[in-house]
Amino acid sequence: MFTRKPFLSCTLASTTLLITLYAQSVLAQTTLITNVNGYTLNEEREIERFTALQFTGDKVDRIYTEASELPAQADMQRIDGAGKTLLPGLIDAHGHVLSYGLSLLRVDLTGTTTEQEAVQRIVEFQRNNGNLEWIQGRGWNQVLWDSNEFPTAQTLDQFFGDTPVWLSRVDGHAGWANSAAMTIAGVDILTEDPDGGQIIRDAEGRPTGVFVDNAMDLITAKIPRLSIEEEKIALTKAMLALAGYGMTSVHDAGVSAQTVQAYKELLQEGPLPIRVNAMLGAGDPQLESLLAEGHFVSPDNTFTINSIKISADGALGSRGAALIEDYSDMPGHRGLLLLQPEQLHGYMSSAMNAGFQVNVHAIGDDANRLVLDNFAALIPQTNTRDMRHRIEHAQVLQYQDILRFAELGVIPSMQATHATSDKNMAQDRLGEIRILGAYAWRKLLDAGAIIANGSDFPVESPNPFYGLHAAITRQDHQNEPPEGWLPEERMTPAEAFASFTIDAAYAGHQETLLGTLEPGKAADFILVEEDIFANAPSEIWKTTVLETWVNGVRITE
Repeated sequence: MFTRKPFLSCTLASTTLLITLYAQSVLAQTTLITNVNGYTLNEEREIERFTALQFTGDKVDRIYTEASELPAQADMQRIDGAGKTLLPGLIDAHGHVLSYGLSLLRVDLTGTTTEQEAVQRIVEFQRNNGNLEWIQGRGWNQVLWDSNEFPTAQTLDQFFGDTPVWLSRVDGHAGWANSAAMTIAGVDILTEDPDGGQIIRDAEGRPTGVFVDNAMDLITAKIPRLSIEEEKIALTKAMLALAGYGMTSVHDAGVSAQTVQAYKELLQEGPLPIRVNAMLGAGDPQLESLLAEGHFVSPDNTFTINSIKISADGALGSRGAALIEDYSDMPGHRGLLLLQPEQLHGYMSSAMNAGFQVNVHAIGDDANRLVLDNFAALIPQTNTRDMRHRIEHAQVLQYQDILRFAELGVIPSMQATHATSDKNMAQDRLGEIRILGAYAWRKLLDAGAIIANGSDFPVESPNPFYGLHAAITRQDHQNEPPEGWLPEERMTPAEAFASFTIDAAYAGHQETLLGTLEPGKAADFILVEEDIFANAPSEIWKTTVLETWVNGVRITE
């Protein structure tokens, strides 16, 4: 097992409201929330029940069990929890805050069942939003379409003519463009595939309109860049929406220098609604200077930078995940490494030597092995085992590589809902043997690894109760398959709860601040309608969040 050591080292109106609430909280008297059905984890990682929570300002004082005598101070603010369930604030160890905020402001294609349905949503979006310089959106997934085929520019061209359109696939590892967008980008039959990218082509070699991984840059480089003010609006909208799901902290997986600046400007206007632990994005032109600045922690601990995010390969759904052997449903194709091996090594080495935690996106077994090989070489060289380096997703693993996570002290940062979303596609891609090392939560836990859980929003819904449900049942919301998909990989309720609380906090070097409701820790907690530990596991995804509190401040109600 890992040795747990401390780490070294919206709108204007809503923002104003948060500033006021925070100021009031800091000056407030002690608060006691009574009559709750409380759950947290104790030092032995066992579920502990309580009936009241006391906090002063932004810190927990203590919890009270049914046998405890409640304090009688007259000047203490008392709140009746009305018997609702109180939990530590939930933590998403891998999401994309800006992308999620933008997804709430752009056309949403999630859940479409045909290419034509997707186009109709775009038509309706354009009708409701007037003339746009570019139409943008995300969420399509050809695997869920009747055709099971990639879409084409031709379908878009019938409706959007001279208006460029760019639509990201649900996983963010492919994009769909119309002819106007390709013309602006100068893409034609002579355009070559970039390293780490693929232009999907027809039988004559002409681009069809779909671009995979690094090939997406051909289009996105021509889209006007967001301003800092636009980013601030999207970030605020996202954070408030995430709070509504019961999320009090998120690890933002790969932010640019401009997004860092947007967060810091929001901090100057008031505390962030929820906590953000931001990973610097490898490949950003200002990465070297950002690393040189070192770690950053805001005074209220709502914004932290101590890690870097690197992407090694693509995604399984778009066949961009790098596999050791051919895709089972596409002979001759093994996916894409997004960086040359020396580039990957260079990013990892530079970040470690700068004192940063290294978090690498790796989905295919080839990418995971390559990243683990680099960790095996670099961790001893840089003496950085205590930095708790991570592999983001760790989806497809060879058995011998599963054992290496605990051996190296590397954390698999995984997303439970990826398994239940991918279950109808993954075995086609991987075959009957490789699938046994995919989404392998139980094998990793039994080998001594600590799993940090998340959702990868907006790829999946940010709702953490969807993730808890998937982790425990390995089922979708229709309770399929009846016994769970590869049910031997299920987590126990306590393990799943830990992966969204204390283990996610540990993965961000914040376990002394977050993850449990212990004296001295942050007063981050949520009240929900249902008892997630007493109700049937199949019902967990239906959980209703009533209130979200961060730093002793009620953010939602």
